Amino acid sequence: MSLNCACRWNGKVDPLSEEQSLRTLIVDDEPLAVERMQVICAKIPQLNVVGTASDGDAALRLVEALQPDLVLLDMTMPGLDGLGVARALGKLEKRPAVIFVTAHDHFAVEAFDLDAVDYVLKPVAKDRLERAIDRAVARQGGAQDARTESQWLEELWVPHRSELIRIETAQVSRIDAERDYVRLYVEDRTYLLLQTIAGLEKRLDPAEFIRIHRSTILRKDGIRGLRHDGLGVWSVELDDGEALRIGRTYLPKVKAMAGR
Repeated sequence: MSLNCACRWNGKVDPLSEEQSLRTLIVDDEPLAVERMQVICAKIPQLNVVGTASDGDAALRLVEALQPDLVLLDMTMPGLDGLGVARALGKLEKRPAVIFVTAHDHFAVEAFDLDAVDYVLKPVAKDRLERAIDRAVARQGGAQDARTESQWLEELWVPHRSELIRIETAQVSRIDAERDYVRLYVEDRTYLLLQTIAGLEKRLDPAEFIRIHRSTILRKDGIRGLRHDGLGVWSVELDDGEALRIGRTYLPKVKAMAGR
């Protein structure tokens, strides 16, 4: 575990004052990953690296001692992992912003539940980290996301090419189950997310979404009406004209939504 007085820029102390920069703690159990992150941070003027830690317990001790504004946090570590560290930080009265930096994309939903600023995949690109830092700077300035006041998901991190992108749940019109994944329908594109449909349903606002089938969740404002197809079979008619069959288990709730 090492402490650094400041992040360096071309061999000189970063020109931003301490009040303008984010006091940053790097947490990763791989020495080469820490070194790489320090090199990248040295090229980002908004950052002032004040320390590094190689495990979760050390990270919590350093957070208490150094009071950083930002923690760049690996997900998988021996002992207390990144999710455990983030949970502990969330209980602090003055909690630092957290950006997860990891090689694994399947923790994104859990990370979001812990109010992380962003989720950056390794190998870390400087421009991708800079976008995450911009969010952290905005948060430090008081521009907190409204979702921190809500128990429901308002955004999702979704793997796309070599990174994760953020999608507002308000943009999602439909969700289909595909084994251990769900497919999100966003305008004219779809995205796969490693998450069960039942698990995701629990995190979505029931005032905005409704499950109509064991394999389908719909955004309520995209439903045009219900159609009785005979023999107890009902379908949902969507704004685009498509009709989707309602599962018998979910029919009472769908009818209740329509006031029937």
